[in-house]
Amino acid sequence: MFEWKKIGHIFDPTKWNDGIKRDWMNTHSQCTHSLILEDVVRIFFSCRPKNENGWAKSYTAFLDLDKKNLAKIIRVSHEPVMQLGEMGCFDEFAVYPSSSITYNGKLYLYYAGWSRCWSVPFNTSIGLAVSDDNGISFKRIGSGPILTASLNEPFVVSGPKIRRFNDQWYLFYLAGRRWINHKGKKEIIYKNRMATSTNGIDWVKYDKDIIPNKLDSNECQAGPDVFFKDDLYHMYFVYREGLDFRSIRGRGYKIGYATSKDLFNWERKDEFAGINYSDNGWDSTMHHYPHVFNVNNQFYMTYNGNDFGKYGFGLAVLDGEN
Repeated sequence: MFEWKKIGHIFDPTKWNDGIKRDWMNTHSQCTHSLILEDVVRIFFSCRPKNENGWAKSYTAFLDLDKKNLAKIIRVSHEPVMQLGEMGCFDEFAVYPSSSITYNGKLYLYYAGWSRCWSVPFNTSIGLAVSDDNGISFKRIGSGPILTASLNEPFVVSGPKIRRFNDQWYLFYLAGRRWINHKGKKEIIYKNRMATSTNGIDWVKYDKDIIPNKLDSNECQAGPDVFFKDDLYHMYFVYREGLDFRSIRGRGYKIGYATSKDLFNWERKDEFAGINYSDNGWDSTMHHYPHVFNVNNQFYMTYNGNDFGKYGFGLAVLDGEN
């Protein structure tokens, strides 16, 4: 069993003020992931401006944490690292920077793009952009997605988490199973999935749910982040009730945990996740988008709190194992 010690609430975009006005960063720091540099740990995240006539947008930003003191913010990006997609593109209204990896001297950013729909609120697909300046700016490899809806994944392909193990690329993500019209609100049910690649661009979908349900068939799963430790692959992800999860405490997102010996067959062990809601405050009703990274042989986790990361993210350190 892992035990995670919470270091604190690191960043809250609703309160941040360094004297630089950012109209595009009003709330949220979702989908955090890290880039380990010489003196700082660069954390990428998704933020939002004020809603426009009830419609949300999302941009990609980063902040730098002092590598000697990860609770200390050194700077926050002045501009988004990438503009939204062109009219009609899959990422016209949002760019969620879910994961990145350094390969051949460049930084590959795997992100979810968001388009608006008529009968349901949105649809998403996964895109790829590349940076040669450590993520200060990114350029798309093309206007279309690298992973999108297909025969057995008809809705909402999103939340990509990229890893390379044994010279093979693995993309862990979520895919929508069905939409439900519940009390006049459209809700999407989605599960964690996986795809493999030899080049990071062309993907073969595993075409199976990789994590079994714990709640019921309407359980939603998201954010599967995988790392290797002690001869096992470890996955942290989140799960929630499919319906009535916004207003009833305990039905929102919680952090789950699973292990695997081969990356394809996973044993779910949520009781060993080692992190829980706080009794009160910013992460007392929801945990979301966990990301695990290693600095100087020490594992850390960034994660979002209440209201899907509206009030930013926190940091925890792996404190022990039982």
